[in-house]
Amino acid sequence: MATVELTAYNVKTKEKNVPIKDAVITKTAKGAYMAQGNDGKGNKLTTLLGEEKALAAIKAGIAKQGW
Repeated sequence: MATVELTAYNVKTKEKNVPIKDAVITKTAKGAYMAQGNDGKGNKLTTLLGEEKALAAIKAGIAKQGW
């Protein structure tokens, strides 16, 4: 199994592929999966995920389930 890494774009610092720390995966009202966390420097990060990647991150222990 490939390692799962959650990354997002940091709007404040304009950096791409910033790893998300303390991630919590939630479901939106339309059924999409969303990961929310921080970058370790106090900046909040949010990204949308596919179902497969979201469930793999929860199973691997990288993120917590928020629903």
